[in-house]
Amino acid sequence: MCGIAGYLSPSHSPEIRAGAVARMNAAMVHRGPDDTGVTTFGEATLGMQRLAIFDPANGHQPMSTPDGRWHLVFNGAIYNFRALRAELVATHDFKTECDTEVLLAALARWGRDALPRLRGMFAFALWDARERTLLLARDPFGIKPLYLHSTADGSLLFASELNALLASACVPAAIDPQAVSDYLAWLAVPAPRTIYRGVRSLCAGECATWRDGRLTISPYDNARDLITPAAGAKPARNRAEFTAGLRAQLEDTVRAHAVADVPVGAFLSGGLDSTALVALMGKISGTRIKTFSIGFDDAGYSEAAEAAANARHLGTDHHATVLTGERVAADLGALIAALDHPTGDGINTYYASQAARAGGVTVALSGLGADELFGGYPSFKNTALIQRWLPAWRALPTSLQKSLLNRWSHGDTRSRKLADALNHATSPASLALLQRRVFCETTRRSLLAPEFACAYAPHPAEAALAAQLGGADLFMTTSLAEMRGYMTDVLLRDSDVMSMRHSLELRVPFVDRPLVRWLAGQPTAFKYTPKHPKSALAAAVSDLVPPELLGRKKRGFTLPYAVWMRGPLKSFLEDTFSAASVGRSGLFDPAAVQAYWRHFLAGHDAIEWSRVWSLGILIAFINRSRPFTP
Repeated sequence: MCGIAGYLSPSHSPEIRAGAVARMNAAMVHRGPDDTGVTTFGEATLGMQRLAIFDPANGHQPMSTPDGRWHLVFNGAIYNFRALRAELVATHDFKTECDTEVLLAALARWGRDALPRLRGMFAFALWDARERTLLLARDPFGIKPLYLHSTADGSLLFASELNALLASACVPAAIDPQAVSDYLAWLAVPAPRTIYRGVRSLCAGECATWRDGRLTISPYDNARDLITPAAGAKPARNRAEFTAGLRAQLEDTVRAHAVADVPVGAFLSGGLDSTALVALMGKISGTRIKTFSIGFDDAGYSEAAEAAANARHLGTDHHATVLTGERVAADLGALIAALDHPTGDGINTYYASQAARAGGVTVALSGLGADELFGGYPSFKNTALIQRWLPAWRALPTSLQKSLLNRWSHGDTRSRKLADALNHATSPASLALLQRRVFCETTRRSLLAPEFACAYAPHPAEAALAAQLGGADLFMTTSLAEMRGYMTDVLLRDSDVMSMRHSLELRVPFVDRPLVRWLAGQPTAFKYTPKHPKSALAAAVSDLVPPELLGRKKRGFTLPYAVWMRGPLKSFLEDTFSAASVGRSGLFDPAAVQAYWRHFLAGHDAIEWSRVWSLGILIAFINRSRPFTP
């Protein structure tokens, strides 16, 4: 895991480019405190900050092939690098035991065709000195980020973090009003847009080529590829066969993700997903696993007792951290400064990562992704329910539809979300994505200044999903929509930024291409039971996890924001929602924002807190100082 950066330009001198890349590196020391490097190759200057995971004593980057043609900076982990190395050893004289050198050799030999062979999380830049061409790529799930800024003179800058790009002093930090609107809709700014105008995020499964000042972006992987079973894979004939097959797949992905030359631990909550991973880690390694959890002083929200019980059953070396609203309030300045994008989520990962790093591990495994694979979110039920009633809805007279939509669009949060879904769903994929809308359309438009209250825009992944998932059943469509939407936009992005802030490599074994493709080839009835979501996962690890966990109702991990926002965080929010603060950017309607805040304080809507908090973070993010603006 690293931070990578680069500056390519046919017109700027190597000294100017090296200075900019050095500044970007300096802004990403937390991503890679173990080594640093900046090297210029013709019109390309590449940089990296390394967090050493494999072969820590070697592996300096930029890494070059012996013939001096290929030069690589790489952020991530290739879990099948030893298998690839065995294929490449006849043609490459390996000097290290690093996955970076294997990736370099694979790209030198196979070019872009190497990408589908990679099992792991990655974002990299490969400079071909002979062809004077740069190849950039991001993994199929979007676990690792990569941001680009190109200019009219043909220059290109890239980095693992937006803050690093700004630190180059070559990228304007102008907030994009459309991105602000997107954030209110999705709790994130979905790729390819970013919060800054003129800065693009490479999408999951995309690669880009830069040559002679021209940048070309294209996909190398898509949703159809992810749900296409591997050659020779067969569906299970019965549930017992499925459960045995799933267990084998889970052991395989945990085994792959636990490989490292540094200490590996895991996040452990009171729920099934992380407990299943830790149980499998213990079984496979035969060692005592270090685990880390976050609890709260409010017992109504805390899973600390359940996490501790799971740890005792699994025999882990468990470390629990109690997080309070007062501590979050004290850390808010540092938290907001650390953000790449505004987010109303991710604070739990920030503190869990901090505890894990302080607890002596450099790599931690997370249960992120299981809800998307096994139907753990309410969106699976809601999408199926609405889809079932859509024919009846569409048979209603238009006047009656309009009357009902008008009434619902001014009702409570659930009513407004239903109105948006009925108004804008054009396919099963769009219906599934719409379950993740945060602010309903009427509210989104009201919060923005009139000149920025743009019309409804679908999620950027909607069209591609609708085109690529033809023939897929509704469960698989919802699963892919969750992966391409909320998981990529919010969970993976926050996990990367928050874990790397503490120099921790966070790995997500459920977000694994072989596992996803195997599950895609299995009957939905075996993967998902609406009344008992994730029962398939529970059955696959039932001999390892605590028996009481299997009967425990899914609770969901929620921080006590609703309490803190009326207590320790209220002062921050009062300041953020003041007329002066809201009006500073000119992007919002101050009266509407303040009314929204007062509505929350009056307690009119029990589930509105997450939207209010997300709005507060957005305004605070926009108002924060941006010292790197050129």
